[in-house]
Amino acid sequence: MIHQDIILVPCGHFEKRFLETIARRVGFEFNCPVNTVEVRIELGDAYDPGRRQYNADKLLKALSSLVLANNSSKIIGLFDVDLFIPILTYIFGQAQLSGRYAIASAYRLKNERYGMKSDDVLLQERFIKEVIHELGHTMGLVHCYNPVCVMRSGTYLEDIDQKGSTRCYACRKITQVL
Repeated sequence: MIHQDIILVPCGHFEKRFLETIARRVGFEFNCPVNTVEVRIELGDAYDPGRRQYNADKLLKALSSLVLANNSSKIIGLFDVDLFIPILTYIFGQAQLSGRYAIASAYRLKNERYGMKSDDVLLQERFIKEVIHELGHTMGLVHCYNPVCVMRSGTYLEDIDQKGSTRCYACRKITQVL
């Protein structure tokens, strides 16, 4: 059992029901309370005009500078902007391995970014997987080789669609002893 709570920090506009579903699924997966706290994070400092994207490392640092809860809470910022880190063209999320903070973005999880019809149900499922994946990293989990584990690496949208939304037995066992 995870012995801390999780705080979702929506940084941008997300529908209330969308956030409630994410909170419920994350709480179920980690068997802990999940709360939502709305704050404003200045995105401008993280924007790279040459790439027309947001530096995930800078957003993670901005999130970690906020005082939101006690020191045992895991905190994940939810964004809808195009993220990158200097060594990759884009990423879906970023986390402090065995730390407190993570971020995830819905931006590249949307079908319409790839010329397909919008699908809000699929978007929500992908975002839930990404949020759980990044939170797993904060709990010390590295990428898993089990093809259906949520901790499997997800470089492409197809990778996210193919994996499940829960931790495999081995990953679940690791987080139970933390």
